[in-house]
Amino acid sequence: MNFANKPLSAGLYFVATPIGSARDMTLRGLDILASADLIAAEDTRTARKLMEIHGVPLNGRKVVAFHDHSGDGAIARLVQDIRDGKSVAYVSEAGTPLVADPGYELGKAAIAEGLMVTSAPGASAVLAALTVSGLPTDRFAFVGFLPATKQQRETEIAGLRDVPFTLVFYESPKRVGEMLGNLRDVLGGDRQAVVCRELTKKFEETSRGTLAELAEAFDGRSVKGELVVLVGRAGATDVAEMDVEDALRDAMQTMRVKDAATVVAGALGLPRRQVYQVALGMKEDE
Repeated sequence: MNFANKPLSAGLYFVATPIGSARDMTLRGLDILASADLIAAEDTRTARKLMEIHGVPLNGRKVVAFHDHSGDGAIARLVQDIRDGKSVAYVSEAGTPLVADPGYELGKAAIAEGLMVTSAPGASAVLAALTVSGLPTDRFAFVGFLPATKQQRETEIAGLRDVPFTLVFYESPKRVGEMLGNLRDVLGGDRQAVVCRELTKKFEETSRGTLAELAEAFDGRSVKGELVVLVGRAGATDVAEMDVEDALRDAMQTMRVKDAATVVAGALGLPRRQVYQVALGMKEDE
């Protein structure tokens, strides 16, 4: 494969990498990996393997480690490299850097120095899971990993109870059964939820149902692989059309149709687009 080996401008390039299938790597991401003066990686072995799969030569360039445990010295060295005119590509082990992955402190330091920071977007477990979940995607909140202890976990879940967004979590295979039980106990067993396992990989699995059903299905089950857990927004089910229309009628007395739809959708935990269509229909019937 031929890569665009033209020199890159000095700066920091965050490059998304596949979460499973190596063929999900973008062409622009490969061009950057082929052209960057220096490659920094959360896992240097994974980065080298990805480049080898796609035939990206190193040609004597360095691949240096940078992860959550890298200190200020490592950040300072990479920032100095950019100041010296080098292009630095950063890749996390899988997915998009900074999204539950390292890179934030490095990006923050480069920005503080007035250096160029850009992104080559690509694979993201969050977006892949939202796409296949069947849950509303117009507004979502990425929570990441919940605390390890039950009390802290349930306290954080309680704080999310009334958030009118689809909630997206990461969880380890060992704790997913317990976590689903906590979600059921705090949010209620009727809330719609989805568990995505091994997205884009050979044994990809998507389990959909209520929190009660999923908590029972995963209770005591031996689970392997990377997991994304999604929970539907509060009130996303069992909202009668009459309730939506009554709420819109009240809101539209003092608001424009668009604003009324936004407020009602948030209050009832429904997709804004759906509520807006109802509002337009009511307006036409007047």
